[in-house]
Amino acid sequence: MALLKEVAPETEVVGILDSVTESVAWFRTHPSPEVVFLDIHLADGSSFEIFEHIQIVCPIIFTTAYDEYALKAFKVNSIDYLLKPIGSSDLRQAFEKLKTLHNHPDSQESLWALVRSLQKRDHYKSHFLIPYKGDKLLPLSVDQIHYFYIENGITKAVLNNRESYMVPYTLDELTESLDPEYFFRANRQYLISRTAVKDIDLWFNNRLSINLKIPTNEKIIVSKLRVNEFKTWFSGD
Repeated sequence: MALLKEVAPETEVVGILDSVTESVAWFRTHPSPEVVFLDIHLADGSSFEIFEHIQIVCPIIFTTAYDEYALKAFKVNSIDYLLKPIGSSDLRQAFEKLKTLHNHPDSQESLWALVRSLQKRDHYKSHFLIPYKGDKLLPLSVDQIHYFYIENGITKAVLNNRESYMVPYTLDELTESLDPEYFFRANRQYLISRTAVKDIDLWFNNRLSINLKIPTNEKIIVSKLRVNEFKTWFSGD
């Protein structure tokens, strides 16, 4: 807050929110501000969960200590991505970028060049060691995994051969550690591989129902607000 007052003293702060739940409630009941500074890690989860419930139409500036979320950030209205610790020059540049985008909307394309420069493929997981039969660790390649899902609070991985294993990660952690080119967080319960998709049903209220090659116990519904994101991901655009 002190840094914001130093760099842009004319800025009016209209809300300070600590959690996904608070943020969703606030945006549902308030007009959109001119810009949102959004920390990726909130008190009750990842800020990307906010976009599963609401659509934020104003520019977003993400803040985080890691650069691994850059590509995902720029897919949800982000105009900048500030790595901690944030200096006054970083914040000034972000405000200059906001000003430029207001005057020249086409310059959004230049931000994708920044995304590509930040994106580092080598940090994504390619293998897991899964606790197995008490005293063993089972090596799994990401290529073997059909989808991840939550059941009774436990995360499980389903492989291409239909075998299922418990994994010691949350879906949020898996979403952040797996290459988003190949895995998509369909909803709060499922993280799916592109190769797992069998076909897609048009569902009620402009949603999608994703059918996998290995059937799931419940329907995998993609919300109306994320339909375009799913189509873009699946087609590789």
